[in-house]
Amino acid sequence: MELLSNQPMYQTVPEKYIFPPEKRVVNDIILHSVNFPVIDLRGGRVDAEGWCEIIGEIMKAGKEFGFFQVINHGIPEKTISDMLQVCDEFFKMPVEEKAQYYSNDLSKPFLLNSSTTYDKSETRYWRDYLRLVCYPIEEVIDSWPEKPENFRAVLSEYTLQVRELSSKLLKLIAEGLGLDKDYFGGDFSTGKTQMNINHYPPCPDPSLTMGLLPHCDRHLITLLAQGTVSGLQARYMEGWINVEPIPNAFVINFGHQLEIITNGLLKSVEHRAVTNSAIARTSIATLIIPKTDCLIAPAKELLNENNPPKYKEFIFSEFIKAYSAASASREDVLEFFKLN
Repeated sequence: MELLSNQPMYQTVPEKYIFPPEKRVVNDIILHSVNFPVIDLRGGRVDAEGWCEIIGEIMKAGKEFGFFQVINHGIPEKTISDMLQVCDEFFKMPVEEKAQYYSNDLSKPFLLNSSTTYDKSETRYWRDYLRLVCYPIEEVIDSWPEKPENFRAVLSEYTLQVRELSSKLLKLIAEGLGLDKDYFGGDFSTGKTQMNINHYPPCPDPSLTMGLLPHCDRHLITLLAQGTVSGLQARYMEGWINVEPIPNAFVINFGHQLEIITNGLLKSVEHRAVTNSAIARTSIATLIIPKTDCLIAPAKELLNENNPPKYKEFIFSEFIKAYSAASASREDVLEFFKLN
C-alpha cells in the first residue's frame, strides 16, 4: 500500500513522481489578470428579478469559463468545516487503520488509493484520495468507515446539503437554457452520487510534480469544496487561471454531459491540481452523475436549422468506457461522440 499521507516528509521528490519537462506546470501561462466568476446566490432570498440576474450570471460564466464559485448558497459553514476536518482526520490516521480500505477495485463503494486511475503513464501524481458513493445514503452507509467516529454522521449531513444545492443549481441552469426547470431532475442527475476526497501533502519541489492531470469531468456537474489552500487551476483560452479559495464557497464546474446536452453552449473545461511545499491541501468533489442507462443527447428544445446537433445519442455507460479509454482527454473522448 503506497500512500503519501503515511510517509515522512520527503526531502526530495522520488523519481516516480517527477514529470518530464514538457508536462510540468512551470512552463504554462498563468493568467493572473483574469477574474474568475463568483456568483452570490443570496441564500435563495430573492424575488423573480433577482433570480433572473443570478441565472444570467450562471449562463455567462458557463459559456465563457465552464466554471464559477458560489457564495451565500445556503449550506451552513459548520457543515462544510466539519466535513473538511473529518476528512483530514481520516488521512492522518495510522496506516494500519486505513489499510482495509485500500483498493484498486473501482466497483467498491468506498476505497482509498493514491495517484489516479486515468493516466496510463508510469509517473505518479502527488495525491492520495478517497473515492466513495455517498448517495443514496441508506444503500452505502455501511461501507463507510466508523473512524473517525463522526465520519458517517458528518458525511451524511454534508451529502444531503450538497445534493440540495446541486438541485437548485440545475434548476437555474435549465431555466437559463429555456428548458423546463426540472429538465435535469430525472435520469440525468439521479445516478449514484460519487465523492472524490483529494489529499495533497506538502511536496518538496512542486515544480517537478502535479496533483492531478488536466481533465474534464465525465458526469453532469461537480460541486467542489476546496478549503482554504489554493491548488485548483482551470484552463482559460491559452493559459490557466488560479481558482483562489473563498471561505465556505463552492466551485462549480460543468461536466461533459452538460456540454453535450446543451449542444456545446455550456462548456466542460479542463482543470488540474498543482502542489505546494508548505501545507497539505484537502478538497471534496461531489459528482452529480446520470444513471448508467440514461440516454444522453443534445436537448431537442435547443436544436434548430442554425443549431443542428453536434453529438450523437448514446447511453451514459458507453461514455464511461470511452472516457477511460481516452485517459480523460477532453478532445479524444468528445471526438468519439461528435457527429461528422
